Amino acid sequence: MMFGIKRLVVLVLLASARLLSAQNLTVNSPDNRISFHLFTKSDSLFYRVSYADKDVIEASPVRMSLDAKAIADKVRIGKSESYQVKEEYPWNGVHSVARNHCNGSKISVSQGALRYTVDVRVFNDGAAFQLIVPGKPDAKRIADESTVFRLPVGTTSWYHDLNMHYEGEYVRKSMDTVKAGQWAAPSVTFRLSDSQLYLSVTEADLKNYGGMALQTDGNRGMVLRLPQNQPTSYPYKLRYSAEDVLRLSQPAAITGTITTPWRVILIADGLNTLVNSDIVHNLCPPPDKKLFPQGIKTDWIQPGSAVWKYLDNGGGGTLETMKEYSRQAAELGFKHNILEGFWKKWPDGELKALVDYSREKGVHIWLWEHSKELRDAKARQAFFRHCHDLGISGLKIDFFDHEAKEEIDLYQSILRETAELQIMVDFHGANKPTGQERTWPNELTREAVKGMEASKLKDRAGHNVTLPFTRFVTGHAEYTPVHFGDRRKNTTWAHQIASAAIFSAPLLTYSASPEHLLENPAVDMIKSIPSVWDETIVLPGSAIGEAAVYARRSGKRWFLAVMNGAVPQSIDIPLNFLGEGTFSASEVRDSAENPASVVLGKGSYDKHGSIRLNLGEGGGFIAKFVRP
Repeated sequence: MMFGIKRLVVLVLLASARLLSAQNLTVNSPDNRISFHLFTKSDSLFYRVSYADKDVIEASPVRMSLDAKAIADKVRIGKSESYQVKEEYPWNGVHSVARNHCNGSKISVSQGALRYTVDVRVFNDGAAFQLIVPGKPDAKRIADESTVFRLPVGTTSWYHDLNMHYEGEYVRKSMDTVKAGQWAAPSVTFRLSDSQLYLSVTEADLKNYGGMALQTDGNRGMVLRLPQNQPTSYPYKLRYSAEDVLRLSQPAAITGTITTPWRVILIADGLNTLVNSDIVHNLCPPPDKKLFPQGIKTDWIQPGSAVWKYLDNGGGGTLETMKEYSRQAAELGFKHNILEGFWKKWPDGELKALVDYSREKGVHIWLWEHSKELRDAKARQAFFRHCHDLGISGLKIDFFDHEAKEEIDLYQSILRETAELQIMVDFHGANKPTGQERTWPNELTREAVKGMEASKLKDRAGHNVTLPFTRFVTGHAEYTPVHFGDRRKNTTWAHQIASAAIFSAPLLTYSASPEHLLENPAVDMIKSIPSVWDETIVLPGSAIGEAAVYARRSGKRWFLAVMNGAVPQSIDIPLNFLGEGTFSASEVRDSAENPASVVLGKGSYDKHGSIRLNLGEGGGFIAKFVRP
């Protein structure tokens, strides 16, 4: 009898231990350095994220509501289903092969009769989670979220507000002193105190949902906010009616099961890991093989450089001018010619003549269009069909400027319908990238950055050396680099040319006219810069807001590209990224006498050598290394 009582006590204790452990579930990265902890606190759902047993996101509430009823309070954590993802796939970006390796867990959470899933994935360089709430196929519900990302004491942040949507200037701030109520456009980059440990907080696989922004809570927390709680951007109010503003400020209903985008915390030991992360696109589904038989390598997907008549006095918007642009594009080895809205005044015969002439030169024609013209499905599809019939290869679609679900749905419709007609897309006036270019590789780039069009930017040098470690961390951006006129502000010509090799964009659109590119002394270097890379290494000397020092490989060629910020400095750059043997180098350096000039040079180097640069304000350097 005593044995039976003891056995019963043991069983009760074991059952209690299982119940207790179920309220605190942990998912570890494949290398066991990063852990995501999901737990309850006063019966509310919380999480924290640790790196090497140190919290990088402190205990933070997971908050979500449906039809104004909180679903993360008075909850219990139930069973979990573990899984693993391990794959590689081709990529157009900082490297040519993306690696997707994570441990995942689908965790059941219940609140009375309501049961939903928290899906967690933990990678060697970060963690992500999403909520999946079942619903009847015809049920419409309004979702809201206010999950918190709470940073440790001493964390530094870089972010910009929402006033210009995603075209803001990043500011460095201490999270210890940031007051409540400030807005931040993801992705937001953080550096933990006294370390080279960086975080980037954003979202991935945004679809059938509104896009998230972040708002400070005054206690080192960034709070997730959906569009119904966000201020409307200035560009949207400028271009759309008061009725449009009011409509998109209302919460959106979602039909059926609600799947939130992935909430992403990228964790990087050093800037090189930060820049090379694949997390955001890893969290998106692969492309449909019916539309993209070879995935991102499908033959009509054509990464490459582009000429563009807009910012650099390129003559009139005539057929003759655009033929000359295509001819010069071919001379530069560029693949694309992007036409702004002046094409709308042309008859179809002229467009077809330009397409045919350009095709003979190996150049694709792109047309600009305002997104408001594409909101009616029939009109949109007719326009896409007409472009296809004319032989147009790509569309530059502008002026979204909002992340309401209605706008996100429009992105999906555009990507699907253009893919069906084999048309490439460039989104301008756009939202942040969320990795959807993996699912829809016909999206070659999107803006969502304060780029060369921002003529009033005073410290372009400081801005340029902040972007690689903030905006560009989570996806490509159409900055439209390289300008030799006043728009370059406090940067040199060498800095401008180097920016083309640092600002990643599979559609690499130059803002300088092709005439000015061709007459530049460094034209041979410009011609040789690819728009996609096989390998990228962020080198010592790089620091957010101070300098960007990149080694990038394309095939057997290495490029060393350097942009300096506003403060002059000297940098010694070891060349240990080079392989075996001796390399011949072509170099483009700053002119000491004139920032609007360059000095060309040649050199011979091996991996044991180094290059010393004395860089002034906004200085730059670029070299190409080839083994004879």
